[in-house]
Parts: sequence; structure tokens; C-alpha cells
Amino acid sequence: MTETSYEFDMSSNSAANKIIKVVGVGGGGGNAVRHMYELGIHDVDFFIANTDKQALESSPVPNKVQLGLELTSGLGAGAKPEIGRESALETKDDIKQFLSNGTKMVFITAGMGGGTGTGAAPVIAEIARSLNILTVGIVTMPFRFEGKPKERRALQGIEELKEHCDTVLVILNEKLKEVYGRSSMREAFSQADNVLARAAKSIAEIITVDAYINVDFEDVNTVMRDAGTAVMGSSIESGEDRAIRATEAAIASPLLNNTDITNAKYILLSLVVSDYDNLDMSELEQVTSYIQDRAGEEAEVIFGVAKDESLGDAISVTVIATGFEEDKDKSPSDFFNKGESGLGNKTSRISTSIPTKTPEPISTKEETTPVVEEKSTESVEETPVAETSAAPQVEEKVEAKPQKTVYSLNDEYEASSAASISNDDNVEETATPTSQNLSSYKKFDSMKEISNDELKDLRDIPAYLRRGVKLNPTKNNEEDTEE
Repeated sequence: MTETSYEFDMSSNSAANKIIKVVGVGGGGGNAVRHMYELGIHDVDFFIANTDKQALESSPVPNKVQLGLELTSGLGAGAKPEIGRESALETKDDIKQFLSNGTKMVFITAGMGGGTGTGAAPVIAEIARSLNILTVGIVTMPFRFEGKPKERRALQGIEELKEHCDTVLVILNEKLKEVYGRSSMREAFSQADNVLARAAKSIAEIITVDAYINVDFEDVNTVMRDAGTAVMGSSIESGEDRAIRATEAAIASPLLNNTDITNAKYILLSLVVSDYDNLDMSELEQVTSYIQDRAGEEAEVIFGVAKDESLGDAISVTVIATGFEEDKDKSPSDFFNKGESGLGNKTSRISTSIPTKTPEPISTKEETTPVVEEKSTESVEETPVAETSAAPQVEEKVEAKPQKTVYSLNDEYEASSAASISNDDNVEETATPTSQNLSSYKKFDSMKEISNDELKDLRDIPAYLRRGVKLNPTKNNEEDTEE
């Protein structure tokens, strides 16, 4: 069988003197680097490395590395990370060759969960670190629909990559749904490639693009060397309050596994505008103050200001935070273990307020005057009467006020509750007429038809005479009569 390999003519490639290289490993990494290559990143050299010969041949990226040709015959790794790893080890001399040519920083990008990217990316990172190259991994976690086995392989690959990279950025493909909503499968993977490209472009051009306030390689080296997991966000905004809105959006990016920059040791901040005269000092102060407040007083913020005429009236803000404590690094598995949806699984806040007890309904059965419990000097709340024979317990006895009867102008009586007749007291009392009261009311009604003369007679003539009652004379009266 005729072996096919790819030679690198560094002498004819201006990339030979470029200190930053981007290497796409496997199918996902190759697609991302192809997107970066077509997008264009200033002063960066692009490479793709794959076990799949056909994928290499179809890519427009000029610098290609065939991995494990003897092991795989150029047919891929078959979703087996161990094949990807062995293929990279087989080709380690070629990898070391293209990395040794003046490289100071390398981005290794891959879609984790497959065979080549998952297995070979950690090997390439290990070779780069052995050459004292600042090594940054930018990888994606698979979509949920790609299945659990791929997810498990991805998680294992990320852990191995962290062992050999200075900094690792993990982008969660599943969270792309939060930003872009429903999309076709092709659009979904294209969006993932675009996110990888933006991440590499943002970091690389902090170094390679001429800036009014310069950030050089050593600044980036300080922030990212042996930094572990990094937090990165980038946003472009225009209009009113553009600077602070872009900064907030960059930090709040949902595509990264961890977007909290609190307690970061280092912050690398890049501002890009179309013209330096287009950046107000107040905007610069707003952004730096906001970042410092969010990260904490101990965080060292290194910032630069660069120019890109294509931005127009907009401003681009890129934030890279590193140097977190070990327990700050969140595993991507945290996201996948939260349930079927990556949305709406944020930790809810627990209210510390004391719940208000809903008052029980007052019984409609006839009861005696309720005993109320005095709550304060301003208001008294009625205590419902229990439907049992047991007397209710009260904290403080309150003297019940007598019921009042109000008569209307048409001589009809009206039983009024304390709520309608005692606004000053704020006490609700229910007045229920008894049988004795009803008898008195009827007697009073019969008196309405008596005239004034009849009323005078009633007043002057004793009742026993009016009723014809004969009284038996007492003994004393008889003796008085005899005398």
C-alpha cells in the first residue's frame, strides 16, 4: 500500500515566523479551524491534524498533519480515543517539528467525544508543553442528542487535556440552544464552530493586533500560564451605554461552563473600537471598574485597547479570567447531570422571610359574642370561634362590649355588627337577637298605633283598673275602714 503524508514547506510559508499557531484536531477541530481560516485571524498560523485522510484532503487549510497512517490507513479512529492517542504518538515527530518552528503559543481545538480529537489532543498538548509553549485548549462538549457514550468519552478527554494544557476553555454545545433557539443540525454545528473561532480570535488578536494600549505576549503568558480552567467571554455592542452593556454581556455568556469571574487571580481585558477618538475615558473607567468589582480587589486586571475600523460605532469587549482556586473549576458533567434540559436549571434562591399565616374562615353558625385577642394598641384582630365546646384560649382577656341595637326611621329594628357601629374600636362583633329581645320588639311595634289620648290614659289609670282586676284588700286596710 502506498503511504500518503503531508510535507510542510515552512520556507515558503510566512507562518514560519508567526509565534501563534492554531491546531484543529479530529473532525470537529478541523471544521472549527477551517472556519477560523476563512474568517481570518490576524498573524496566526493554522494547522489541522486528523486520522481521516479524506477530511484532510477536502480542507482548504494549507498545513495538514496525517495522524497514525500506519495504524489507521487514513480511515479514521472509529470513535475510539485510544486509537486517536496511538495515532498521535505514531506521528509525534511530525507534531514536534511544526511546533518547534518559533512557536510561543498554541491553541488546540477539538470537538470532544469522538476518537481522534479526544485521544490525540492531549498528546499534542503534552508535546507542546514539553517545548515550553504556552498551550491553550479550546474544546466543545457534545450536544445531548449525540448520546451518553460520547458524553462520557468527552468528559474523560477533557480531564486528560487539562493535565497537559496551561489553560482550557470548555464550550457547551448544548447551551447554544439558549442563544440561538431552534436550528437545523447543520446550523447547530456551524454555530459551535463559530464560537470556537471567536474564542481563538479574541485571545490571539489581543497579542497580534497593534493597540493604542498594548497587551503583549508576556501579559497573556502571565494570565494563562498554568492557569487551569479559564473563563472567557466576548461581546460587541453599540449605542447608548455600549461599553458597560458589552462588558456585562461578555461576562454573562451562557456558552462557557463557568461564567463567574469572582475571585479570579488574573483578568485579561481587551477593548476594540473603530477609532481611538471613538472611545471616551468614562467608558474605559466604567468597564475597568465593573470588572474589578466583579472579580474582587485582589484580581490583577491587565487591559489593552486596539482598533478595528470594521466595528463602526460599536465596541468589542473580551474578558479572560484565570487563576481560580481548585474547587472553582467546574466539571462539564455538572451541566449534563442537571436533567434533560440545560435550560432553567439555575439554583433557585430560598426566601428567608417568615410566611404569613392565612386566617381561618369564621364559622357561620350562631355563636356567642366572640372573644378577641388584642394584638396591638392600634388594631385588634378577631379570633375565630372554634366549632367545639371547648373554650378558646386567649393570651389576654379583652372585655366584650355590649351589643347595640339601631332603629331606623321606619320603626324597623336593625341588628348591627360592631364593624358598622364602632369604627373607633376596630372590633368586629356579631349581634344576634334572642327570643326575649324579639318579644320586646313585637310589643314595641304594637304601641305604634296608640293615639296620644289613649297614651295619656295608659299613663294615668293603673294597669289593674284598665284590665278590670279586683284586688283583695289587705288586713291593714280593713282595720282602717272599721275605724
